[in-house]
Amino acid sequence: QVQLVESGGGLVQAGGSLRLSCAASIDIFSINAMGWYRQAPGKQRELVANLGRRGSTNYADSAKGRFTISRDNAKNTVYLQMNSLKPEDTAVYYCSITIVPGGRPFWGQGTQVTVSS
Repeated sequence: QVQLVESGGGLVQAGGSLRLSCAASIDIFSINAMGWYRQAPGKQRELVANLGRRGSTNYADSAKGRFTISRDNAKNTVYLQMNSLKPEDTAVYYCSITIVPGGRPFWGQGTQVTVSS
C-alpha cells in the first residue's frame, strides 16, 4: 500500500517562504514521477510542479521562478520550496506519485497553505 505523508504547510505573509515535504512509504527509485498539485476553494485541482524519474521537471507558469521541486532519495521524500508567496497561492497542496507511466496516481492527504496579504 502506497502512503504519502505531506507536511510543511501553514500561514505565511505575502513574500514569505514555505517548504512542503512529502514522504513516500515506498522506495523512491520505484516511482515514475512525483508531483505537487493544489486546489483552491471553488477551483479545480491544478498541477504546480512535477519531477520525473530521471530528474526532469515541469512547472506551472504561476510557479516558475518562485517554486522549486526536489527530492531526497535517501529519505524517499519530495519537496516543494515556495518563495515569494502570493495570496493567490493559498490552497490545499497535494503530493502525488505514479509508479509507472500512465499509471493511476496515488495522493497524499493534503496540506493547507495560506498566504495573507
